[in-house]
Amino acid sequence: MVFLCVSNHPSNTLMTNFLGESEVAVDAKGRLMLPARLEKQIPEGLREKFVINRGFEKCINVYTMDVWKVIHDKVSKLNDFKAEVRKFKRVFLNGATIVELDSAGRMLVPKQLLEYAGITKEAVLTAQGNKMELWDKDSYYAYLRENSEGFGDLADSVAADLGNPFDGM
Repeated sequence: MVFLCVSNHPSNTLMTNFLGESEVAVDAKGRLMLPARLEKQIPEGLREKFVINRGFEKCINVYTMDVWKVIHDKVSKLNDFKAEVRKFKRVFLNGATIVELDSAGRMLVPKQLLEYAGITKEAVLTAQGNKMELWDKDSYYAYLRENSEGFGDLADSVAADLGNPFDGM
């Protein structure tokens, strides 16, 4: 299922709201096949190129080019006179790489990003709204086990401002 919304961004870009997760294999060259269930959710014209970078946890973010442009524009406007901004930009932007799917539908992930995320062979590609995250399989399931126990409390503290999602249905 794909949800498209017209953005308020001046370019009036269509953005994808990814759903789902898939286990994927990473070959010895660092290539992985983009699962059909996720690839089908990407609008035509956005399937060829992606930007990947370090995630906030030990994972790799995967963005479509339109989403990356919006994020990059916002990050670029942060105040470089603040040390924390420079530090954030270095970690977030350094290593960001444009990747293309090859003729077989595989994405080549740079070695330094695979090392950052601890990915060797087995990985999980998860949908995170406007991006995907690529995790080492064992690390991903450990993260879920560790963070699922207090999920209700987390929802109370983070999502309370959203109100009841079923209102008005």
